[in-house]
Amino acid sequence: MTEVGNIYGGALYALAKEEALDGQILGELTALREGFRSEPDFLKLLSTPSLSKEERCQVLDNSFREKLHPYVLNFLKILTEKGYVRHFSACCDAFTLRYNEDNGILPVTAVTAVPLTDAQAEKLKQKLGTITGKQITLQSRIDPAVLGGIRLDYDGQRLDDTVSHRMDALRELLRKTVL
Repeated sequence: MTEVGNIYGGALYALAKEEALDGQILGELTALREGFRSEPDFLKLLSTPSLSKEERCQVLDNSFREKLHPYVLNFLKILTEKGYVRHFSACCDAFTLRYNEDNGILPVTAVTAVPLTDAQAEKLKQKLGTITGKQITLQSRIDPAVLGGIRLDYDGQRLDDTVSHRMDALRELLRKTVL
């Protein structure tokens, strides 16, 4: 996360929380981020120096007026006017982080060799929720290189109980023993 993201995303979160709009605005920011990922040229357009700030803000108005909460639209305009629109994703990260902290939500990424079944994913969420005391949002990722087992990434930590990790540990143990 960038400093700009922390400052601007944090400021938007404080305003949204104060107005009890944090959930709605989080949803809009998430949708916008996905839209910008699929159309990266739109953010480039908002950074184009050949267009005046007024023209870039008019592009935002034409694209999003009546579709976004005014706070989100004005937020985009501020980022555009300040030349910080390239930090939009970092602002979203900062907003989401504060939202999750305030609402007891812990995002977890589970990495497995094969997809988790719905039952496995639900059981994992419940178990992690019991351990952490937080509501778990689980994102699954497939990586055949793990061979088997599961790796959990959350809150800056990694719990690795994969076959590949165990094989690496065994390899290291054997290397130390032989030397």
